[in-house]
Amino acid sequence: MKKYIITAVFAVFSILSASAQSKKNAQVSVLYQNYITIKSALASDDAEKASKAASQFIKTSSGVNSKIVSEKELNALKENAKIIAASKNISVQRKSFYQLSDHMIALTREFKVSQNPVYVQYCPMAEGSWLSDESKIINPYYGKSMLSCGNVKSVIK
Repeated sequence: MKKYIITAVFAVFSILSASAQSKKNAQVSVLYQNYITIKSALASDDAEKASKAASQFIKTSSGVNSKIVSEKELNALKENAKIIAASKNISVQRKSFYQLSDHMIALTREFKVSQNPVYVQYCPMAEGSWLSDESKIINPYYGKSMLSCGNVKSVIK
């Protein structure tokens, strides 16, 4: 009987722990999806769309629990996104996207943001990395002028 109770308690604890981890991942997953929208807008040279996507990213990041992602990290994400949101100049947006990408890559390594692989891609010409939900290179730093410049550095599963 004692063994059964211990097993049952352990099972309940495991379920609660998995549920809590799933909620943490879900909050960061929404940030990741907002990030992908920014990346896609920059890759298609659409400053207006990048600005709107960055505004949505800021709203989403404001809803992330600081016990899940540190306040310092959230502030860094917001600051980079604010620059993208406030600017209509694609060059300025892309410059801020470097740091936003670095922070998002770190978060993606820490949290499971997708059921599918997440690709860390790199452009040697821009000397910058970004995340993608596909292995095909679609470069946000140069857009249409060098859309396929880069390679997959690593895969986060």
